[in-house]
Amino acid sequence: KLQINEQRLADDLNNAWEVLAEPIQTVMRRYGIEKPYEKLKALTRGNVIDQATIKAFVDTLAMPDQAKKDLQALSPASYIGNAVAQANDLPNQLAKLK
Repeated sequence: KLQINEQRLADDLNNAWEVLAEPIQTVMRRYGIEKPYEKLKALTRGNVIDQATIKAFVDTLAMPDQAKKDLQALSPASYIGNAVAQANDLPNQLAKLK
């Protein structure tokens, strides 16, 4: 019998701050910051990423303070990207397969 260890899953997610590279990169592109992928790659590749690392990186970015605050308010558990839009579009995508 298998049982899900919900606490372990939550802990793993909450310790995966690198998942926030996606929204950070998206916002960097919105504000015309050059080479966002490369900058985040340099930050995350082979490094341990935590909340303090993300906050410090976002603080260095040339973007409005509100954008920085919005990014720094995210957590691995709260970020869902465009999951809502994808879920809402699922019927359309399934119809295309038929």
